[in-house]
Amino acid sequence: MRAVLAVVLASAACSAFAVDGRTPRFEIFTGDDTSVTRRITADLARRLSPLFEGAAANGRKKLCIAVGPVALRDAVARSGDCALLAAYTSSPVWQAVAGHLPQSRATAVYAEPSPADQLQLVSLLYRRPVRAAAIVGPDTAFLRAALSAGAELYEFGRGDDINGVLNRMAKAEVLLATPDSAVYTPENFRNILLSSYRHNQAVIGFSADMVKSGALASTYSDIEDINAQVAEVAASYAASGALPPPQFPRYFRTIINEAVARSLNIKADNAARSFSRRPVQVAP
Repeated sequence: MRAVLAVVLASAACSAFAVDGRTPRFEIFTGDDTSVTRRITADLARRLSPLFEGAAANGRKKLCIAVGPVALRDAVARSGDCALLAAYTSSPVWQAVAGHLPQSRATAVYAEPSPADQLQLVSLLYRRPVRAAAIVGPDTAFLRAALSAGAELYEFGRGDDINGVLNRMAKAEVLLATPDSAVYTPENFRNILLSSYRHNQAVIGFSADMVKSGALASTYSDIEDINAQVAEVAASYAASGALPPPQFPRYFRTIINEAVARSLNIKADNAARSFSRRPVQVAP
């Protein structure tokens, strides 16, 4: 169960390396040296190097890309030396670690799906109006506006009983999950799944792993999706020297738990299964 939350909530030991050995125009910070991290950084270096080759600095700070939450903390400590772009970090962690920085100095491509895309997926799955709910905890209060566009909000404070919140939202048909570490602990997630089965509710997860562990469905972004968007932000910075606001993943695909769909009597059609937004492929 702990592995379900690892994608956006986990930490690791810290390290950093420069990509250009002379006067780097960009630098990639990492929090570990796993094969996945090496794959991420190699692909990012391939995508970013052509953007800065021969480009004049024009007084701009170098771009520092932080891969994951540990790297983000390290990069924030040195953010005065660079313009910061975080990736593979959830929006709550970004808000907690770097939310105080001005947009002129820092931005992010979040790890978890956009609430708007998740709500659109709900519409595609049900093909009728549904009553959706979201639990807002201490880490996700800043998402109220985005979530309230299509879901009823239920407050959850640290130390609250998750079962009490679940009982209050028993009439909802769908629970839209968010990466709030106070709400979606491993124990709470088990209780949420049990409650959803009892009340014939669907859980829309915030990662593919959550779907594999019992949520109905989710949009999700893989390495190529996130790296493509990071490269687009970097290209904009290289051209203009300006950073855009933090943003949810632009590119994604959909995963559906077929067993859960059958138990909820949901017949997902091709529109739901193929719901995606794909980046332009970059030649290797």
